[in-house]
Amino acid sequence: MGPGWIPDREAPERAIELLLERGYDACEIDFESGFWMDYPLAERLGELAREHDVALSVHAPLFGWVGHLEASGRKWSSALGALDRSAGIAAACGAEVVVFHPGFLLGRSRADAVAAVVEQLGLVRERLEGKGRAVPFGVEVMGRVRDLGSLADCVEISRRTGWVRPVIDFAHMHATSDGAFVEPEPFREALELADGALPDGAPFHIHFSDIAFANRNETKHLPYGEGTLRADPLREALAEFERAATVISESPDEESSQAIRAVLR
Repeated sequence: MGPGWIPDREAPERAIELLLERGYDACEIDFESGFWMDYPLAERLGELAREHDVALSVHAPLFGWVGHLEASGRKWSSALGALDRSAGIAAACGAEVVVFHPGFLLGRSRADAVAAVVEQLGLVRERLEGKGRAVPFGVEVMGRVRDLGSLADCVEISRRTGWVRPVIDFAHMHATSDGAFVEPEPFREALELADGALPDGAPFHIHFSDIAFANRNETKHLPYGEGTLRADPLREALAEFERAATVISESPDEESSQAIRAVLR
């Protein structure tokens, strides 16, 4: 488990030191708001992470989504460039997955939107293969009930591409289910669905935090204990699977991440 951000952006040595001091063995490189890491820094971070058994992942910028109405124009070009660079950083540091968002319905049926995501991911993959950056991608479950990005959507995208994995965000799913994730069974069912779409040897990639929601839509991530999502049933559900899991805390404070880590440990 680890945080959804690098604790020191200037010195990779200090970043790994802080992660280890806090008891973490994973970390997601936080590019949601834009790129801040160059390739030499990524390479050094990767060396240190491998040395200390810290699993790295990359979260692509929020504008790096797929499923545009057309694979053309400025927004598509920006998204493609963001995913390309995210994959380059991931390749440089040895990250296990690049997390990205699946986009929006944009007035289409869910089937048509999923088809657009799959088609455009094919274009992304073609570009990455030409650069030696064909790393695994992870499509994140989203937190708005009437838009694209349910777990079923993400699993379907994964099955139809073969190189994309579902990223389970239990905070988002707790929100869209109106708070249904309070016992182990919903967690187990979600993990079972994702398990069927993952290749052998790949860990579950999970985002977790407490969450506030309204009308089955997420509103904000909360300090652990202020909402109704707990890590205990996740721990129980994970114990039923042989597959390893990388859990990334998206909590707004370190105390919450430590509380979740203590439960999962």
